[in-house]
Amino acid sequence: MKREIRDREAYQKVVEAFQKQHGKALYQGATIADIVAKTALPLQTVREMVPLAADEYNARLEVTESGEIRYSFPHGFTSKYRGFRAGLRRMMEKVTKGVKIASAWVFKVWIMVMLVGYFVLFMLIALASLLISMAASSSSSESRSSNRGGGFGGLYLASGIFNMIIRIWFYSELLNSMDRSMGRMERRTRLASKPQSRPLYKAIFSFVFGDGDPNADWPNRERQAVIAYIQANRGVIALPEFMALTGLSAQAAEERICGYCAEFGGLPEATEEGTVVYRFDALLLRAEERDRSFPGLSAPIKRLKPFSSNPAKMNGWFSVINGVNLLFGGYFLFNALGTGAILTQAHFNAASRIYGITYLLLSQLFANPLPVITVGLGLTPLLFSLLFWLIPCLRYLGTRKDNEGIKMENLRKDGFNRIWNTPLAFKAADINPKAVECKPSKLDAAKERIIKELGVYSSPEVEIDQQGETVYSFGELERERRALERYRSGIDPNASHLGATIFDSGA
Repeated sequence: MKREIRDREAYQKVVEAFQKQHGKALYQGATIADIVAKTALPLQTVREMVPLAADEYNARLEVTESGEIRYSFPHGFTSKYRGFRAGLRRMMEKVTKGVKIASAWVFKVWIMVMLVGYFVLFMLIALASLLISMAASSSSSESRSSNRGGGFGGLYLASGIFNMIIRIWFYSELLNSMDRSMGRMERRTRLASKPQSRPLYKAIFSFVFGDGDPNADWPNRERQAVIAYIQANRGVIALPEFMALTGLSAQAAEERICGYCAEFGGLPEATEEGTVVYRFDALLLRAEERDRSFPGLSAPIKRLKPFSSNPAKMNGWFSVINGVNLLFGGYFLFNALGTGAILTQAHFNAASRIYGITYLLLSQLFANPLPVITVGLGLTPLLFSLLFWLIPCLRYLGTRKDNEGIKMENLRKDGFNRIWNTPLAFKAADINPKAVECKPSKLDAAKERIIKELGVYSSPEVEIDQQGETVYSFGELERERRALERYRSGIDPNASHLGATIFDSGA
């Protein structure tokens, strides 16, 4: 009988971690510490979920001399639950996932239909009005044309829009002809190196809503980075190192690392010199001994949030098309509220040309075309066009603010790392990041702020050199660094080895 799983999301992460490990060459199994490193889930959660996954997928259990269990799947990774209920649950999970994907696709297509559909509709209306006006003007008298109040304005608008269509078509055809004139071999090379174009609905959605947060999984990535660093450094980490990995201030880092101790079985200890370190012996009992960390403290940094992955020219054309829809939507709503129904020839003569012709054309389909024009051609495209511009505008302002915060957080990591590596005779100019992700708009002020933040943890000695630059010496930080090195060197790496297998369920 299948046991009830309390945390389905955590269980799925554990199963996926086993699945990825199972597909690797020379796979020697995985321990709880391996799964913690892969999922960044709390140690107690993994200890609860691993036996459930091992039971469902018929794992092979090997008990080592250290008492740690190593899990492997030599007979394949297939669930033993194949009944109707289990099959129905898996099917419902796939259906739910498919509905979410389909809903997102429908929403993106709807935005494309609204933008492009209204643009095409308004272009057809403008073209029809232009042709009808030209035919009518050729047979009407000069005096009658001059008495049609808004006729000239509507005709000018229609001709202007039609002229823009011709320009867009000519521009696209010119580019196409240039592409066709390129040699076949050169074109193949260019197409091979050029990324495939995105579907139009995705490009439009990217302009309005962006492409999602590139750091959406950051909490999990950060935890994996910290765990990898701990495992690569004999299960020990100091608070300044944790600050350099996370970019947190001393107080926030101390609170966070206490949470790590609770989640991953860590304990604070004091070295002989009195320096506090955090030790995570439970994370060292792993089957995969490959170092997954990074050189020194060069921790992963957050990526900046792009406004859109579209080329600037493409977003410009979307703005132009939306501007046309906004113009026509406002035009039809204004005339629908101001002119209203066209019931007589006098009403038609006094009405704007495009509005009058549109009203007469729609009267062939609807008994009362006024609500159709008011809502369908006026209010709806007007509101959609306003939101089509308002949402990207607000998102742009928010993205700029978020990116400044990301740059400051990344710079804080870089600065803490540099000070930790060379705590004596340190200058603000020594914080010299290369990546744009680490450069806030007020870089000099940010450097001074970082030094002050670390100074809250370890007060430096300050002096002015011959060039007039401020020099900081973090003597206490240097002593802590040396004490940490001696403490790590005293840990026997063989103490965390699993040892030989003393029991094998598959033997």
